[in-house]
Amino acid sequence: MPVLHLEDLSSARLDLVAMSPESLHCQAENANDMRLKLGAILRAHVPDEWPPENWEPHVYEYLLNLIAIDAESMGWCRYLMLRGEGGGRTLIGTFGSGLPKAETGEAEIGYGLLPEFQRHGYAAEAVLTMLPWLRRRTAVKAFVAQAFPRLYGSIRVMEKCGMVYAGPGFEEGTILYRKVV
Repeated sequence: MPVLHLEDLSSARLDLVAMSPESLHCQAENANDMRLKLGAILRAHVPDEWPPENWEPHVYEYLLNLIAIDAESMGWCRYLMLRGEGGGRTLIGTFGSGLPKAETGEAEIGYGLLPEFQRHGYAAEAVLTMLPWLRRRTAVKAFVAQAFPRLYGSIRVMEKCGMVYAGPGFEEGTILYRKVV
């Protein structure tokens, strides 16, 4: 697989770093010292609560397979949110986007934060930093995101990012938000 140099992105409070095969393998192995190893890879503190509660282990294999098929997908799949603080960085969450669907041109986004970093505007800050960058990389007609109706914080992030309610989501019980670009 060719090695891509993907630019890290920064916002006022965050560094957004592409999940590399190395960081994915480290997390997938989930060894006792995973957080220490991941911290060395990222040059950041990795809290004991990592990964976020809704992060499913099969995602590591999915992302590694996707990157093996198309190295360019590494820049789309998943970014890690690192908050700068006191000269160091702390891993606080993830942001990702699927590649745009050929039939609709829609790319689905998702994000997750560790509980102590929720409700501080970090998810919206990451999304607003990433969307213009993702749009420049390939033709996207719209970004979509879905959430369960009870997840008010997630819905608020979508609204802050200019997404509007678009009906039922793709997964049972979810609602869909869309931002046409």
